[in-house]
Amino acid sequence: MASEPQGGLTEYIQHHLQHLVPHAAKEGFWAVHIDSVTVSLALGVIFCLWFWLKARKATSGVPSKGQAFVEMVLEFADGQVKDVFHGDRRILGPLALTVFVWVMLMNAMDLLPVDLLPVITEELGIKHFRAVPTADINMTFAMSITVFFLTLFYSFKSKGFGGYMRELFTAPFGSHFLLWLPNLALNIVEMVSKPVSLAMRLFGNMYAGELVFMLIAGLFSAGAGLAGWALYGAGIIGYTVWGIFHILIITIQAFIFMVLSVVYISMAHDHH
Repeated sequence: MASEPQGGLTEYIQHHLQHLVPHAAKEGFWAVHIDSVTVSLALGVIFCLWFWLKARKATSGVPSKGQAFVEMVLEFADGQVKDVFHGDRRILGPLALTVFVWVMLMNAMDLLPVDLLPVITEELGIKHFRAVPTADINMTFAMSITVFFLTLFYSFKSKGFGGYMRELFTAPFGSHFLLWLPNLALNIVEMVSKPVSLAMRLFGNMYAGELVFMLIAGLFSAGAGLAGWALYGAGIIGYTVWGIFHILIITIQAFIFMVLSVVYISMAHDHH
């Protein structure tokens, strides 16, 4: 599962944490990470084709296993929206389904062997390639900022420009003009904290999980002889145990991202 370079485990991890960026660009927050964008788009296309094919072949009789699974996921996402939002769910329901399945698929890339995609891409002449888009802070912030703009859109749509501006200046303390600035400051802090916490929670959990897989993978080439075989066996056990536990983490994180997105958009419809 791992081919540790001559520099040791530290260089091995540093190598696997580097993103694929354009040749003229430098690594950093504002760099375009081609690997994250490519994997996320590919998984999005797979998700759309998968559900489209199942919807196209759907029957009102006894459903196939694939149709039953898709219907179960659809009802689960719609049920979460129904519990939080009591208005028209024609847009918010499909949005919740898309967020849950897409984030789940991106998280699930962490279950692939650490060196699988990097080895394949190196054969194609690509030196760096990270397979988990949600372990990239650029991607999680892109998704959370999208939810933030949707929240603003529905705030203006449901309350009107004047109504939303009035709410920003008069809630939560009252409408006295001396309280306008404190109200606005608190509302701005609340608005900014939502996408930041949404992005950092998903990124932190997936980044930590990715690091644990890399550390365990380092055991496969950490020694020679009897000690090396012992570490190899420990690596297999550790990889299996952490992989099973990580299934729970990737599912919970996709669920949390979906629920919080729905809650934030639902709050945009509420009137103080």
